[in-house]
Amino acid sequence: MTGWTTDRIPDQRGRVAVVTGANSGLGLVTATELARRGAHVVLAVRNTAAGRQAAGRIGGDTEVRELDLASLDSVRAFAAKLTADHPTIDLLVNNAGVVLLGPRRTSADGFELQFATNMLGSYALTGLLLDALAGARAARVVSLSSLTHRNARLDFDDLLSERDYRASAAYGRSKLATTVFGVELDRRLRAAGSPVVSALAHPGLTRSNLTPRAWEHRGRLGRVIGRLGLLATQPVERGALPQLRAATDPEVRGGEFFGPRFFETWGPVAEARLSRQAADPAVGERLWAAAAELTGVRYL
Repeated sequence: MTGWTTDRIPDQRGRVAVVTGANSGLGLVTATELARRGAHVVLAVRNTAAGRQAAGRIGGDTEVRELDLASLDSVRAFAAKLTADHPTIDLLVNNAGVVLLGPRRTSADGFELQFATNMLGSYALTGLLLDALAGARAARVVSLSSLTHRNARLDFDDLLSERDYRASAAYGRSKLATTVFGVELDRRLRAAGSPVVSALAHPGLTRSNLTPRAWEHRGRLGRVIGRLGLLATQPVERGALPQLRAATDPEVRGGEFFGPRFFETWGPVAEARLSRQAADPAVGERLWAAAAELTGVRYL
């Protein structure tokens, strides 16, 4: 299928969709389009005030719930309250993420912050919501990858960048881990005979608030660099199309990966390419075991 646009999103009425990081950027566009098609959209956000402002702009059937993916306590509390109110969940878009180009920072649980937010939090959240997803007729989990995953490598002897920390490399490692997770989730769901589909997407080079925030530690110079970096990007509305297709296209199969067509940086939605390590089942199995050990959330 070529030229995929939001006009192809089918009716979402009667479906419960959870979008992490939905108050801005790609998450806001994704939540908006799902709500426009009639879904009940849960904006899972760290800043609930910003989430309520976003919900007001979106309109439709939305609710705002607090979720900090960098805190496993927050993830567990969110999942428990959500499933109590919504025993069946049709869609989980693991969209939220952070980019940090400054000094190494850690999460509430002591993990490198980018890895904790971008991978471990999403791994734990997915597991805690899996029973609710399995109860839906055609549930789907979408994991948000990045072009940076292609040049990254997972070092299982220093997975959390404790010995050798370089911010950009740590970010790439976190997005590679997210990608490996989405692929391994698909393998395990298939092996278990689960009806839940795991698909992946990346936005290419897209205009969002992540790049400017990544340079905040450099002060005024950082703000200039962040703004200049946005000049080479495509609008966020186009950048969100791969994850919207992964989330809503009825023809999507487990393990499919979408991104922009032209050099995977911009343009219409097309199939994207996994790096060798992202597609390696042995890497997937090893990362899954590590995530289970680190988070204490074990499933599949």
